[in-house]
Amino acid sequence: MYAILKQGGRQYRVSPGDVIQVDKLEAEKGAEIELDGILMVGDDEMREVGAPVLDDFKVKAKVLRSDRGRKVTVFKFKRRKGYHKKQGHRQDFTELKITAITKGGEPIPA
Repeated sequence: MYAILKQGGRQYRVSPGDVIQVDKLEAEKGAEIELDGILMVGDDEMREVGAPVLDDFKVKAKVLRSDRGRKVTVFKFKRRKGYHKKQGHRQDFTELKITAITKGGEPIPA
């Protein structure tokens, strides 16, 4: 069983037991959270597609940690003008472990 969810402007394909990194969420380490915005749920035999989302489905996840990603170097340069500018950026993220996909509050077996 898998679900496709939309979180922070990105789409993730998740199954119970998966670990994903999403944009920073305001949740403490060890907290259980419910993610909505489920676009599709399916497996080998069945698929349900939302228009645009499935309201009765939720994904339950546990917060493993919140941290900052690797540094990305941004370098701007204009030739023959003596202009160059170097910057760095580190994106905040939250790491989640998917525990269950639920329909109407009841877990769906994998």
